[in-house]
Amino acid sequence: MQRREVLVGLAGGAAALAGCKPGAVAQPDGAAASARFEWRMYTTWPKNFPGLGTGAERLAERISQMSAGRLKVTVYGAGERVPALEVFDAVSRGSAQMGHGAAYYWKGKLASAPLFCTVPFGFTAQEQNAWLYYGGGMALWREAYERFNLMPFDAGNTGTQMAGWFNKPIDTLDDLKGLKMRVPGLGGEILSKLGVVPVNIPGGELFTALSTGTIDAAEFVGPYNDLAFGLHRAARYYYYPGWHEPGATLEAFVNLDAWKALPEDLQVIVQTACEATSHTMLAEMTARNNRALTTLVTEHGVDVRPLPNDILAALKVESEQYLAEAAKAEPLMARVAESISQFRDEMIRGTAIAEHAFLNARSA
Repeated sequence: MQRREVLVGLAGGAAALAGCKPGAVAQPDGAAASARFEWRMYTTWPKNFPGLGTGAERLAERISQMSAGRLKVTVYGAGERVPALEVFDAVSRGSAQMGHGAAYYWKGKLASAPLFCTVPFGFTAQEQNAWLYYGGGMALWREAYERFNLMPFDAGNTGTQMAGWFNKPIDTLDDLKGLKMRVPGLGGEILSKLGVVPVNIPGGELFTALSTGTIDAAEFVGPYNDLAFGLHRAARYYYYPGWHEPGATLEAFVNLDAWKALPEDLQVIVQTACEATSHTMLAEMTARNNRALTTLVTEHGVDVRPLPNDILAALKVESEQYLAEAAKAEPLMARVAESISQFRDEMIRGTAIAEHAFLNARSA
């Protein structure tokens, strides 16, 4: 399939930029070459928040620079124009041309949305990208968002996260019962099966909610972002691993009407800038998370603990049950869940003799 054919299909709402072969992009001429576009990007992150908010800024800068100013994108942080959890609707109706966030925030609008961000005990960042670009994930994602007048793009990844901050030790399954925890997406749904009361609030409200006792525990991203939010001053215990978000994709999404109005070369620039930003964000998160964890432990005395094996085992059982039930749900949800399950099985077989074996050898 030629790139021109793919982009024309996308402009009509089709679902498959991922996996297309490189080819010549038609150069704009006449009015298209001189046309200027000004977009607003609304994000779910506080303005310039490390990694996430700065990632959105980097994306906007790349689009503007790569287009030589023909497409200028202005970024607005959460609350500057609309609240964080209203970004999806704002872009869908055209109040902004572009958004940046995490798909699990939109579970109440689209049941399958969280699956495009991350799945408990699912993919690492590397595997998530493989599924999106070479396992059919991107085509499913675009099909899901099309009815909301949106075009989604992979525009970031956090890498494997932490399990979260707790104001008391978590030693047994009983310690989870009745715990009010900020944990969005499927992680919250799985934890609710074990007695946790999940709460979905924006990251910018986490510190206050945790420090005042409105919630008992919270997960956000990882050490880099958690240190920036000062969560170590609100809770004492920091647990791992991030079973619920092993490789969370962050998204950019574009209003379809705005997308169709762009000439082909600017469409390619938007996609390429998103892909580059995803790559850069994962590299940044990987480097800065490790440094921030050292700071939390050595300078702030944070108590870092592994989740007990019996709790992880119970969470895995509930996660597998969720995917099995999702595969019986409405048709699109079932197709997404089945695609993830099949691709994950392939990844498990491959990584057992590749990454997993290497990491075991390296740490021996």
